[in-house]
Amino acid sequence: MHLPVERREVRLTCLLVSQVDTRWAEILGTVDPVVLGTRVRSARVTKGLTQGDLAGETYSVGYVSRIETGARRPTLRAITVLGERLGVSVGELLEGASEEEVDEIRLGLSYAELALENGEAVDAEHQARQALERAEGTSVPDLKTRGRFVVARAMEAMGQLDGAILELESLFAEASGLDMIKCGIALSRCYREAGDLNLAIDVGERVRPAILDSGLERTDEAVQLAMTVALAYIERGDLHRANRICAEAIELAEEMASPTARSAAYWNASIVYSERGETQAALTLASRALALLGEGQDTRNLAYLRLELGRLQLELDAPDVPRAIDQVTRAADELRGSSGSRAQIAHTQVVLAHALVMDGRPDEALEIAVAARRANPADASLGAAEAAIAHGEALAELDRRDEAIEVCREAADILAALADADRWVAQAWCELAELFEFLGEVVAAHTAIKAAARASGLRVRSRERRRVDSPAQAG
Repeated sequence: MHLPVERREVRLTCLLVSQVDTRWAEILGTVDPVVLGTRVRSARVTKGLTQGDLAGETYSVGYVSRIETGARRPTLRAITVLGERLGVSVGELLEGASEEEVDEIRLGLSYAELALENGEAVDAEHQARQALERAEGTSVPDLKTRGRFVVARAMEAMGQLDGAILELESLFAEASGLDMIKCGIALSRCYREAGDLNLAIDVGERVRPAILDSGLERTDEAVQLAMTVALAYIERGDLHRANRICAEAIELAEEMASPTARSAAYWNASIVYSERGETQAALTLASRALALLGEGQDTRNLAYLRLELGRLQLELDAPDVPRAIDQVTRAADELRGSSGSRAQIAHTQVVLAHALVMDGRPDEALEIAVAARRANPADASLGAAEAAIAHGEALAELDRRDEAIEVCREAADILAALADADRWVAQAWCELAELFEFLGEVVAAHTAIKAAARASGLRVRSRERRRVDSPAQAG
């Protein structure tokens, strides 16, 4: 049986009104009564009405007075009637802004997010702060949360990690649901980029109970958070724990049949296999991840995958240098056009410089390595050391020995100044040792190898100490 057109339109109108009323009722239950009362009073004074005029015959003057002082939360019907008498919409009273203004704020945040994805971090931060300033005057919490999140991501992209972490920690403490998970992903990533691997891992431990309690473990965001934390375990050298996380995430992602979740799981699992020396298995997983992510629109993650795939192709027993150069070049272009940070772009340049040296193109490698050094911060960082090593390698291939030795010593000074030592620092020392040896600097190479041992956690005892500890001396 089909309803007449008129009756269907009436039913649809009633349904829409019911949905709008439900939304206003939810906001009314959360808005601060004092703030709401101030808005009612301001609108009344602007209209030139007394409390008696506003009350009319429907409400008492005392009721209106209690609403204006915040001593009474009105019903939805009451605020609707009062809004009609004041010539102000319910949305403007409850949200502190007209629906048109709220839409404008949302549009401003969308523009800021687009600028961020296009690599225009400074413009993104400016637009997000403008929208956030307008949102602060409303009672729409999702606008404020979204604005603060975009500001934090823009700060991360500009390399302002301390500021981004402070903002994300504050958001993380207040957020819930998917917003909490997204915030956790960014926060863990920032801690990892700042070199604090323990805190990067701790973020995952903090958010996991909430994910399970809210039933969000089967979401793309939950899988991405797990993989972000797995990266921190990898950098800390705990490959067994990272492997378990990756295996669980892949199993879950396969069940979800989500390209985003599956690509994240494959990608990070490939890194684990790579660190274990199983390059072919790592390459297979990275290729799967790249194929899946290519179906989506996440430019930055696609660039990361291309970079990982190119790096793995260089580490094969028979390196596929042309394909590696193609992947890494595309990764660099995509990062420049997305929200990739300067440090991330510089790391891509370092890998590309190594690939160009392997391809017999040291002149091009030198130019790119110098650009990577300029892009890294002036203070000591692993990225700055890796860029210096790539610079030295290109100079060595060009037979500019003295310059190469000088640059390698600069790299050694940077590595020696690093406050934290881990397996990545140890790897950099090993690469530097090999380069020193190639340049005929045997003593410097020996020193670098010892530094690599210390960075990896090995204890190097002096000959005198070994004599004291030996059984013959003890007897």
